[in-house]
Amino acid sequence: MASLELKPMRGAAGTVRLPGSKSISNRVLLLAALAAGETEVRGLLDADDTRVMRDALSKLGVEFANHRIRGVGGPFPVKHAELFLGNAGTALRPLTAALALSNGDYRLSGVPRMHQRPVGDLVDALRSIGARIDYLGADGYPPLAIYSGRIAASNVKVKGEVSSQFLTALLMALPLAQADSKIEVHGELISKPYVDITLNVMRRFGVAVSRDGWRSFGVPAESYVSPGKILVEGDASSASYFLAAGAIGGGPVRVEGVGRVSIQGDVRFTEVLERMGARVSSGDDWIEVSGDRRLKPIDMDLNHIPDAAMTAAVLALFADGPSRLANIGSWRVKETDRIAAMAKELRKLGATVEEGEDFLRIVPGKLAAGVSIDTYDDHRMAMSFSLVALGGVPVTINDPQCVAKTFPRFFDFLEKIVS
Repeated sequence: MASLELKPMRGAAGTVRLPGSKSISNRVLLLAALAAGETEVRGLLDADDTRVMRDALSKLGVEFANHRIRGVGGPFPVKHAELFLGNAGTALRPLTAALALSNGDYRLSGVPRMHQRPVGDLVDALRSIGARIDYLGADGYPPLAIYSGRIAASNVKVKGEVSSQFLTALLMALPLAQADSKIEVHGELISKPYVDITLNVMRRFGVAVSRDGWRSFGVPAESYVSPGKILVEGDASSASYFLAAGAIGGGPVRVEGVGRVSIQGDVRFTEVLERMGARVSSGDDWIEVSGDRRLKPIDMDLNHIPDAAMTAAVLALFADGPSRLANIGSWRVKETDRIAAMAKELRKLGATVEEGEDFLRIVPGKLAAGVSIDTYDDHRMAMSFSLVALGGVPVTINDPQCVAKTFPRFFDFLEKIVS
């Protein structure tokens, strides 16, 4: 396994133009594929997760040419396909729902970790309206077999406490049923800002969902129509690493591509930085952060920004007291068990860590030098722990190429702003 040694860094300052948002990119790809008309997409992320979505859509009959996507105007025309979706939850889960409403026979699989990530709540919801779906391995997990059949969409119930992607998948797929539908969410819906992204992108493609708080959603019987052109904004989760670098490396560090008008919840990572004492300014399309290197500890509920919360966990190493990251139980079913992985690697660096079912309490210690960080084939482990070098110590990132999942050139971008 390859590794990358990051030399001690004295500071960070500069400007980064962010790659496109993964969350928006895969939603746009799917809805452009299902829409009538041709969509020109600018700013689309080019990374592993979007490539597996594009490959799958191509096999399902969608045509791509340069930045243009020719939609199929309804359910997929290809009725038999085997699709490999890597470890991309933003591809496998929405495609599961869309294919269940395409009246064909399909097989969906991924890497071994994807086969450990739950999909049972989504399958239960789809089965309740007539979908025929079998598990080809363990019950509740991919790989999946989806069989032809007609969906009788009306009221559908889905659990909300494991992953917001289940609700997102249903929202994006139900217009294919060509009948008004209502989705009821049972339990606490986590990661609500990601559902907001879904609703925003659906509106851009002509389908406006009504909602009653976060408990029920009305999906109208309307078909997707191309908006003609659409721009994918920069990735707010990826922005968190550079903004954090500005806080602990002095700054100023500016990210371009996200700002006050962003539709992504992870822009609220700036609230974490402000609570920790960093200085934050922003415009419509940019955010800038600077700091005095020593940070204040935090005790925050970070359920709304689960991906950027990983950056906060590493920032806790630089705080002048214990920090607590609460309501992050969704970490357990991500690319790896992120609570367990984060706790183990933080301890290597000298922190005392209490690991709960849905929280971490991090007491910083003297930062250990020369530590090798295991990344668990998780891009966010690699990117967040790269910040450790800003503590003036060398750190080795094992399997650094795992960042290709969402940000293939991350380390090149980081190198440009650090000294």
